[in-house]
Parts: sequence; structure tokens; C-alpha cells
Amino acid sequence: MTITEVLLIGGRSGVGKSTVGYEVSALLRTADLGHALIEGDALDHLHPAPPGDPHRALVTERNLAAVWGTYAALGCRRLIYTNTACVLASESGLYSRALGEGARFVRVLLTGSDATARARLAGRERGSELAEQVRRSALMARRLAEGSAAGTVRVRTDGRKVAEIAGEVVAAAGWAGAR
Repeated sequence: MTITEVLLIGGRSGVGKSTVGYEVSALLRTADLGHALIEGDALDHLHPAPPGDPHRALVTERNLAAVWGTYAALGCRRLIYTNTACVLASESGLYSRALGEGARFVRVLLTGSDATARARLAGRERGSELAEQVRRSALMARRLAEGSAAGTVRVRTDGRKVAEIAGEVVAAAGWAGAR
């Protein structure tokens, strides 16, 4: 049986999940290590939420299973998955069901200060959502700090280069050769 290796990269809005995910992918490509990258936030961008699924967990699970199913059928066994809440202990079942009970998970929580998150969000938010994004980011930072699954590796992003952060994340995943 082939084991799927899953790197879950979580963190508050503005901490650098997407950027780090793409940099981890670049490191793996350079090392010629097969993998897929899925931006989890794109899997449940739906309004209104379906009846009976107010937090869109079922939508996320179904979409992740479908996308991963395609990659797995093509032989992929390594996944980088970025999503704000993916490291929460309460979310573990969703990922096991969507990716397979035999999957090996490594959870990495990217952390950053309120000032860092605010500055990054201000740099990317061009519409009316900035104040709400900043507010939700601060709330989620507290929820993630308190509710991350046991064994979650915490990686600080404040004042660090993306390549340095990605190298630390790859090391946490145990994906040797991708440095």
C-alpha cells in the first residue's frame, strides 16, 4: 500500500500560507520530488453556504476528495495543502476522509504578529474587505494558537525570507532533498 504524505500549512490571514506553499512547491520541483499543491481556500468559496453545511466543511471535503482523487490516480503521493484552519484538531477527520485513512499528516502552523498580518493584508486587499479581514485574522490567530492538533509544528514568519521559511517547513515534513 502506498502512503500519501500530506503537508498541511495553516495560519491566520496574512501570515503567508499561499506564498510559503508555492515556495515549498518550488523546492520540491528543484529536487524533482513529485507533489501536488492545493489552495484549500479555493475549495469552499461559495455563497450562500449549502443548507446543513454552514461552515462549508462538506463542500471542502467533497472538493478536496475529488481534486486529490485526480492527482492520486495519476500517481501523486505527496500533497501540499494550504488553508487557514487545516491544522485545527477539530478538522482532522475531514482531511482523513478526503485524503484516505492511511495518509501521513504533518501540520505546520505559520505564525505572525498582528502588525505583520495587517501590513500584508493591506498590501493585497483592494476592495472593501480589509477591516473585516484584519478582524477575522486576529480572531483566527487566537483560535489556531489554542486549537491546533497535537504535534503541530509552529513556524514564525515575521521578518523572515520566504525561502528560509519554506526550508523550515520542508524539513518539518521530512522531505529530504528539497532544500
